[in-house]
Amino acid sequence: MSKPLPHFTDAESFRAFRSDSSRWLPIALDIARDHGLDVGAPHVFATGTNLVIGLGDRLILKIFPPLLRAQFVSERGSLTQLAGRLHLPIPEIVAEGVRDGWPYLVITRLAGTLGSEVWPRLPEEQKERVLRQIGETIASVQRAPLGPLASVEPRWADFMRRQMQGCKARHTRLGLAPKFLRGLDDFLRDAAELIPMDAPPVILIGEYIPENFLLACDDGQWSLAGLFDFGDVLAGWRDYDLLGPSAFMAAGRPGRVKSLLEGFGYAEPDDALRRRLMTLMLLHRASDLNSHICIEGWQERASDLVELQELIWPG
Repeated sequence: MSKPLPHFTDAESFRAFRSDSSRWLPIALDIARDHGLDVGAPHVFATGTNLVIGLGDRLILKIFPPLLRAQFVSERGSLTQLAGRLHLPIPEIVAEGVRDGWPYLVITRLAGTLGSEVWPRLPEEQKERVLRQIGETIASVQRAPLGPLASVEPRWADFMRRQMQGCKARHTRLGLAPKFLRGLDDFLRDAAELIPMDAPPVILIGEYIPENFLLACDDGQWSLAGLFDFGDVLAGWRDYDLLGPSAFMAAGRPGRVKSLLEGFGYAEPDDALRRRLMTLMLLHRASDLNSHICIEGWQERASDLVELQELIWPG
């Protein structure tokens, strides 16, 4: 029997523990053995939020600290609710349990190449192709019934109000240029009217970014091949999930933006959609424009937030 998993009261202590796999890998392997799983060739994933190891080529074990139990609830609920409802492969739950108060999941390992490894070298027409598929996938996920995810916290209206309250302080702390900060009050004043608070909610993954999907190549054509990491799911307004691919992948290229939006079910962006998306981008739980907008020289090319939204979502 391995040592028990420790108790942490803060994220920093847990991150230090996670970074030293010698402290927790024996416990993870003990969990795997309890389920009769192969532990002959474990692979520790250094990145990510939780304790994650690959068990051979077929399975992955994810262990969640109690302070991140909400991510376990989100991941488990999402994989259960979306099972069999998407055209795109997602992990399947093979086993689950709790060790020393830490919940865990054993899930299937998807085939494909991590999007972040492939995306930078794709030709432009294939980037547009993949973005259209991402738009289609977002729409497909959002057509699925919420089921138990309807009760996932925080609730959309509460989440948005909290984000609005902390928005200016957040972007000031993160060093957003004064010319953009000056326009924040206008966006925040209109936010409650621009963003539906009480519309029927849909499943929001929150992070459709290259690190969270897999690609596969067939006869020189790359396509979306899998989606994973459902630890930050919300239930809320549908446009929120356009932000990740808009910021990290579309890069203000008209063809890419058009493909993403058309895949999702929108026509070319108008001023109302741009304004709503820009507002949501400022309010996103991980919002950091300086780090997340992948448009070369955008700080110099836009003089305020209105010009920035036109740069990100050109017509």
